Amino acid sequence: MKIYRFKHDGIIRHGILKEENLFSVRGSIFEGFTVEDTPVPIGEVMLLPPVEPSKIVAVGRNYKDHAAEMGNILPAEPLLFLKPSTAVIGPQDMIIYPKMSSRVDYEGELAVVMKKKAYMLDNEAPVEDYILGYTCLNDITARDLQDKDKQFTRAKSFDTFAAVGPCVVTGLDPSRLEIKTFLNGKLRQSSNTRHLIFSVPFLVRFISNVMTLLPGDIISTGTPAGVGPMQPGDRVDVQIEGIGTLSNQVLKIY
Repeated sequence: MKIYRFKHDGIIRHGILKEENLFSVRGSIFEGFTVEDTPVPIGEVMLLPPVEPSKIVAVGRNYKDHAAEMGNILPAEPLLFLKPSTAVIGPQDMIIYPKMSSRVDYEGELAVVMKKKAYMLDNEAPVEDYILGYTCLNDITARDLQDKDKQFTRAKSFDTFAAVGPCVVTGLDPSRLEIKTFLNGKLRQSSNTRHLIFSVPFLVRFISNVMTLLPGDIISTGTPAGVGPMQPGDRVDVQIEGIGTLSNQVLKIY
């Protein structure tokens, strides 16, 4: 099932995609809901970020090839950092190139969307019931500021630096998904989630023992090799098997 969040006739709704039409849901996508009968063509709506997270918990160096290209050793435990909710944008929204940076990179990633509160899960706890589904995320990074600061907060937190979408897909096996990132139509990243160092179930359990995960929160599972700079006017497409393509363009406004 593909769950979209969209605006139509001035009203924001969640909807289920069937062929080329969205059918609005009544109720919460995190609890119980019913699907209405009236279709809305997806081409007539404005797509929004599929959820509104209280936080994005991102994972660094979770592919061996990316750690190698950045000259970093492999972590013994997940390397976590936070991206604020104010960084979130949706499909087709503009990525704003910040004035204080001279290098902004794309990082295509598989993202986990939480369904219910997860707190202190033990090492054997099944995690499927805690996960709503999966989506694409571009963990946009001001690389020069990351190198300068020696930590991630400023480099990862600018407004528009967390592109998410186009939808949340339920019932997906996250362990073997093809993931690709294109810059202006040219393939820059190509990998498979089978190469993740820390798996999705491990990450959910681990993070739940650091902080409480709430419905709608996002875990971004890390990026494979091939990250690189974007320039104003560039278009970035993050494509994940079974989910779809998240597309955004880069804009400089100063």
